[in-house]
Formats: sequence, structure tokens, C-alpha cells
Amino acid sequence: MGDWIRELIEQSSYLGVFLLMLLETVFPPIPSEIIMSLSGLQAARGTMTLWGVILAGTAGAMVGNVLWYAFARWLGYDRFKPIIDRWGRWLTLDWREVKRADAFFDKYDHWFVFLGRMMPTIRSLVSIPAGLFEMPWREFLIWSTLGTLGWTTALAVAGYELGSRYAQVDEWLGPVSTGVIIAMVAYYVIRVFTWKPRED
Repeated sequence: MGDWIRELIEQSSYLGVFLLMLLETVFPPIPSEIIMSLSGLQAARGTMTLWGVILAGTAGAMVGNVLWYAFARWLGYDRFKPIIDRWGRWLTLDWREVKRADAFFDKYDHWFVFLGRMMPTIRSLVSIPAGLFEMPWREFLIWSTLGTLGWTTALAVAGYELGSRYAQVDEWLGPVSTGVIIAMVAYYVIRVFTWKPRED
């Protein structure tokens, strides 16, 4: 996967970084760890600036974040409840749990969005509860941007400092991302087999 990502970055420069991070946010299996560390490597070689790479990556990710947020905001409670009623078994959610999640989000929304943006795999899903539970646009943009900026900066700087050894970034973060995905899938499977709906 790294080869075509590297080629796109080399050929399209900042636009390539922007588009790759946008795609990564919409389709999480594309690893931001490789995208941003390779971009940092290119900055170390002098073909781009480090800050240009960081800003392009952050901007691309934020466009994807906003798209997911806008979709979830449009979906809203009214459209979401029939989905829960019909597909709750496979979503492993009932309306009581949605209300509990809403109460949790009202209390910790800033931290959830900020810290969630810096967690592999999960970072791409943060926009959905933020939109569904109607986190204000301004606060969503502020905290998402700060978290996303922190994530892209860490990865780009790692690639920049490691130089040609950028693969070491993926050697460490790659298994973490894979572990998160495996844990989420395992948790979902367990939930499907043990879940029982509860009344409001």
C-alpha cells in the first residue's frame, strides 16, 4: 500500500497529501500513519515544507470529518430512531443505550472529540456521535481541528525525523491500528451474540 501512496505524494505534493487524508477519513482502512510519515519524509528531502505537509494533511482530514458530521447531523434523532428500532439487533443498540450515550456526550463532548481524533481507527468515527448528538458546529470544528492537528503533526514530524527509516513509524503504529480494529470486531461479534433489547 505504501508504494502508491508515496507515488501520489511525490507526483501531487500538497494536493496529494490533502486528498489522501480526506480519503483516509472517509475510508479508515487507508492508514494515516503511512500517509503522514511519508509526507514528513518528503519534507525532510526538501520537496515540501514540514508545515505545509501538516496543514495539507489536517485540512484534508477535516473536510472528511465535516462530511461525516454533516451527515450525522442531518440524520438526527428523528431519522435515527426507526433505524434503531429495525436494525438494533445488528447495530447492537437499543434506544436506552443511545440516550445514555447522548448524556455522556453532553458531559464529555470536547474531550471525546479532541482525544478521539488522536486514536488510530477510532479517529475517523468521532464525527458521527458529534453530529448525531448535535455538538455545536463551532465547538466541533475547534476541538476536531486541534485533535487532528496534533495527530498529523506527530506523524509528519516522526517521518521527518526518521528520514528514510519512516517505516519504523508504521512498524509501531501499524500493529496498534490493527489491534484496535481486531478488538472492535471481536467486541461487535460478542455484542451480536449476547445483546438483548431493553425497554426505554
